Amino acid sequence: MSENTKMEKEQAAQEEVLQTKEAAPAAEEKEAPAKEEKKSFLKKGNKDKAKIEELEKKVTELEDKVAKDKDDYIRLMAEFDNYRRRTSQEKLELVSMASTDTIKGLLPVLDDCERALKVLLESNDSDAAKEGTELIFSKLMGYLKTKGLAVIDAMNQPFDTDLHEAVAQFPVQDEEQKGKVFDVVQTGYTLNGKVIRFAKVVVGI
Repeated sequence: MSENTKMEKEQAAQEEVLQTKEAAPAAEEKEAPAKEEKKSFLKKGNKDKAKIEELEKKVTELEDKVAKDKDDYIRLMAEFDNYRRRTSQEKLELVSMASTDTIKGLLPVLDDCERALKVLLESNDSDAAKEGTELIFSKLMGYLKTKGLAVIDAMNQPFDTDLHEAVAQFPVQDEEQKGKVFDVVQTGYTLNGKVIRFAKVVVGI
C-alpha cells in the first residue's frame, strides 16, 4: 500500500470520527424535545389521573348524598301518609262520636213514644191519636235506622251479657224459658253494630 493511500485512509477515519462526534450533539438535540415531550406527557397524565380520582370521589359523594336525600324523602312521605291517615281517622271518629251522642240524646224520645203507643193501644182513645203517635214514632225510627240505629232483639232470646243488662230474675215453670229473657224493661239499641245502650231485661230462672 502506498504512503498516500494510507494517509488518505487515516484522514477518512478521522473525518468519520469527527462527523460522529459532531452528529452526537445533534442527535442529543433532536432527542431532547422528545424527552421533554415525554416528561410533559407523563406529568400531564399524572395530573389527569389525579383529576379523575378527584372527580370519582365527588361522584361517590354526590351519589351518597342523593341516596341519603332519597331515603329522607321516602321516610318523610311515609310519615306524612301516616299523619294523613291518622287525622282522617280522628275526623271520622269525631263525626261518629258526635252522631252517637246526638242519637243517644234521642233515645229517651223513642222510649216516650213507645210508652205513649202502649198506653194509647190499651186505652179507648180515638184511632186518630193512635195513628198519629204511631206515625211520628215510625218516621223518627225510620230516620234513625238510616243512620245505623238498630233495636236489640231481646224478648225470648238467651241472656247475653254483650247485649243485655239483667235488672231482675223471674222464676219460670217452662224449662225452655230458663236462662232466657222473660221481659224487656227498656229497649236496647246498637249503632252501626256497636251497642250504645244495653237492653234492660228480666231473666227467667
